[in-house]
Amino acid sequence: MRAALSPLVVCVVATLGNGVAPLCLLRADSPVVIEPRAGKTRSGGAPRAYNLSVESNLVLIPVTVTDSLNHVVLGLEKERFRLFEDDQPQQILTFSCEDAPVSVGLVLDWSGSMKDKVERSLQAVTEFLRLANSQDEFLLIQFNDTARLVQPFTTNTRELENSLTAMLPKGGTALLDSVYRATLEMQKGRNPRKALLLISDGGDNHSRYGAREIKGLIRESDVQVYAIGVYGSVAERLKFPEQLAGPRLLQWIARETGGRHYAIGNIDELPEVSAGIGLQLRNQYILGYCSRSPHRDGKYRRVRVKVDRPPGSPPLRVTWRSGYREPSN
Repeated sequence: MRAALSPLVVCVVATLGNGVAPLCLLRADSPVVIEPRAGKTRSGGAPRAYNLSVESNLVLIPVTVTDSLNHVVLGLEKERFRLFEDDQPQQILTFSCEDAPVSVGLVLDWSGSMKDKVERSLQAVTEFLRLANSQDEFLLIQFNDTARLVQPFTTNTRELENSLTAMLPKGGTALLDSVYRATLEMQKGRNPRKALLLISDGGDNHSRYGAREIKGLIRESDVQVYAIGVYGSVAERLKFPEQLAGPRLLQWIARETGGRHYAIGNIDELPEVSAGIGLQLRNQYILGYCSRSPHRDGKYRRVRVKVDRPPGSPPLRVTWRSGYREPSN
């Protein structure tokens, strides 16, 4: 899977004489240059030969585990996790749970249908930023008829809050266009872990891009989408017919990326839900494995994670990215 901590990590096998040692090297943004050392000669012999061959890619899977009350579950051992690619069991080679820096895109719906909801949306952003650490970075996109990059990546949370526009919500809802724009902007993030926090009523009536194009893009990216659907009552949603399809649309986007969809009916819950998402991002398990697939054909690989809950513990909810695209030769 292309996951939040760098989608691919090159697994290298170095053959030294008769020994074989597997090495996993994180892929950096810039190419790694390997300069061979001058071979030392043995008495009367030729320099010792070193053979280097790339075998496969280490895939990193961010996994969130919560209980029935939506509390993050920590302290689970590696042995409780089982991982499958295309229903084939995989060996978990790396395992961690740490608060690594995150690059986050805040995507806010500023269309006419959000007129009575933007105040709480701003409070939700404040609560989310309150949990940031000094190495996190954030960008801000607001959208109605079009998606606008209001604030490029910054580590200054006060600067970002000051950039929130005070204009009145108006116009249509280009939700899919905003997800497309935000996903492309996230490629500029400096942190390996990347996520979008999307707040919207879910209705789309003004996008140029369709669901198929969005699906292809988010599958190729390593960005998790956490979507908060501010839907209101059925009577309110009937005022804007496109909102009836909103829950399914936001749920689909979140599921495909290994994020999560939150449907709230009471707007006052928005800041609390936003803060909860911030906590989840800080408490994810990261599973790494080298795919056993013999093919490098560029096809999409489905990933599945199971967690064996401790005896006597309540039911667990496990969220992970649904898959990744295999590199092709």
